[in-house]
Amino acid sequence: MVAVDMFCGVGGLTYGLREAGLQVKAGYDLDDSCSFAYEANNDGATFLHADITTVTADDLAAHYPPGATRVLVGCAPCQPYSTAAAKTKIGKSVEELQSEWAPLQAFLDLILTLRPEVVSMENVVRLATKGKFPIYAEFKASLEKAGYEVSEYRVFGPDYGIPQARRRLVLFASRWGKVALPPATHTRNDPVSVHEALRDLPPLQVGETDPHDPLHKTYKLTELNLKRAKASKPGGTWADWPDDLKLACHRKASGATYGSVYGRMDPAQPSPTMTTQFYNIGTGRFVHPTQDRGLSLREGAILQTFPRSYRFVRPGEAASFTRHGRQIGNAVPPELGRVIGRAILDHLEKVRTAPPLIPPV
Repeated sequence: MVAVDMFCGVGGLTYGLREAGLQVKAGYDLDDSCSFAYEANNDGATFLHADITTVTADDLAAHYPPGATRVLVGCAPCQPYSTAAAKTKIGKSVEELQSEWAPLQAFLDLILTLRPEVVSMENVVRLATKGKFPIYAEFKASLEKAGYEVSEYRVFGPDYGIPQARRRLVLFASRWGKVALPPATHTRNDPVSVHEALRDLPPLQVGETDPHDPLHKTYKLTELNLKRAKASKPGGTWADWPDDLKLACHRKASGATYGSVYGRMDPAQPSPTMTTQFYNIGTGRFVHPTQDRGLSLREGAILQTFPRSYRFVRPGEAASFTRHGRQIGNAVPPELGRVIGRAILDHLEKVRTAPPLIPPV
């Protein structure tokens, strides 16, 4: 059972699949800055820098040994389907939208040509909203027409021990029937909290870097934003601040719609969804639960369920908020990858003696 990971980034999905027991041979991604982290943490998997729209089924076939059960996974860039992107789509032409959807279309084309035994795709839940994205409806219909059984799930991270209130769409397609998710490991009343996830990390001051871990590094704050961080209450918003700390936009009636920014995380609950700017307190409820600062890059990675030992920074290199923050925020949480891998392996174990629904190529 061998997998190839499309849109692999720094390897969150690959790492999780390997933890579940799948062998991952290669990962493809357009962002070459991800190559170090991908290969440094996923021994035996090769990072391939490529535009997915130029990759061929023959390229992928070369990674699978003769007789292998072929698994193809991927998380096409989710930005075109996000809530934030919705406001920018007004007035866009069909050609512009199709260009944004090209990676997902390319992924579909590769599946239909290669015809792997099992496929999995992870993305934002909004992609599956009925009527919003014809590309997704076409994706599912094309797989079903090709003989795959398609199943989709809205996965809530805390149900599987992910300390982050992250909801993701997970789709499976198999030539041997329906792939089922494994049972949840946690209840909604007993999630892994931010405190539990981060409690072993050494404390830091604003703008400080842990001398033993270049990724445990915090963003500098202005004197005014430091006062705002100190005034923030666990689980609260900027509405908890004294008036002299509030921004002009907060005083307007429309400011009520920005309740999630400049908030302190509740230490007893999972964190909000990690974004590519989780280190910046002005972009979400990202004030550290107990310290007066934003999250460090390492803390964001841990909330994404990367192990503390995961290497993002080359030896002798300084961590970059922009680059490494983007890599971490865009990643599939490894623990979600492990859940996906477990689902695939459990499915293949149940059906390993069944004939395929469509003939092999």
